[in-house]
Amino acid sequence: MKRIAARFVYPLDSYDPVYEGYVEVDDEGTIVSVGKCDDFLSEKNIWDGAIIPGMVNAHCHVELSHLKGKFRKGSGMAGFIDQINALRDSSSRDEKIRRLSSEMDRMWKSGVSAMADISNCDDSFAVKAASPMYTRTFLEVFGSEPQDCAAVIEGAKALKKEAESYGLDASITPHACYTMSPQLVTASAAEGLSTGYLSYHSQESRQEEEMIASGTGEMAENRRRYGMSMPPVTGKSSLDYFIGRLLQVHPAPFDEHILLVHNVCLDETAAEAALSVMKNVFWAVCPLSNIFIHDTLPPVMLMRKLGLSICVGTDSLSSNYDLDMVKEMYCLQKNFPEVKTGEILSWACLNGARFLSREETLGSIAPGKRPGIVGIRDVDRNGALTASSCSVRLV
Repeated sequence: MKRIAARFVYPLDSYDPVYEGYVEVDDEGTIVSVGKCDDFLSEKNIWDGAIIPGMVNAHCHVELSHLKGKFRKGSGMAGFIDQINALRDSSSRDEKIRRLSSEMDRMWKSGVSAMADISNCDDSFAVKAASPMYTRTFLEVFGSEPQDCAAVIEGAKALKKEAESYGLDASITPHACYTMSPQLVTASAAEGLSTGYLSYHSQESRQEEEMIASGTGEMAENRRRYGMSMPPVTGKSSLDYFIGRLLQVHPAPFDEHILLVHNVCLDETAAEAALSVMKNVFWAVCPLSNIFIHDTLPPVMLMRKLGLSICVGTDSLSSNYDLDMVKEMYCLQKNFPEVKTGEILSWACLNGARFLSREETLGSIAPGKRPGIVGIRDVDRNGALTASSCSVRLV
């Protein structure tokens, strides 16, 4: 049995912390009890800061960890894609695995208990299988040419079989509207939905929106320059376009768990269109990645107004300096100070667990659950994050 006390304990049964609270766990890490200390100063094991449940990184590309420090900031999405194409294979397989293994270990020690991870190859499979962190692997596919759709899907099915041979939960998933033919969006979505889970890069940039709505902009010009087929011009948002492709798989409603990632250009009309057909839709934000690529942030206050289930991810080390969930949360707190720290923590812990259907064990501190216990250093006198806040796994 282990008992840890702290000035601020965030069980996440509400957005407010328990002041001068404690958590008790058994030898397997299962929560026995949580509450307010009778005499805080007499506690034997006091953490100097805040205690939270293990975090859930709702969007990561850990296999791209070898790209840390290699990308130019502020390139916009079209420029970022050019850099990915040029640098993705700039390291050996052994170096890629070494770097991603190091990042997996660092994330676990910093308190990440689960992750929705994107894979385009098998580099990360053995590392994730050996990690104590729970992962669902999203096998992301690309392909702009309609005639390649069947071959791309067959390759993804083979990769899924390999992932499952390691004991990993895996789902084939589409990347984004701007890298795929309409046929491949639908075919890969059908494969993902058959497992109950889908992850999709949605409305990440204005360039993406321009290409789908009007066939113009830098991203559209990039595709033409490389001789790639264009997706249809719809006059609507890229999220509306994606919904249309999903409806080719089966009629609404969609009860599967669907994660829409980035959402920088989300507006109320597009959000309500998604909510009208998706019954378990989650909305991942990766603020530091969005700032790195195009110096913008998702409309968090609108998302809260609409009651969206927000999750938090780090994206990759091609578009970020660290895979650090606390830094992502501090970025959100700094830019949206109206939002309580406890609410941001619920996005980074509980909502990610709900997307992965792991909320029975992860995401909050409650008796019988086993979320991992994480300590955050350098919180302010109200329990809020600061620029120097950092996290460490305590259990």
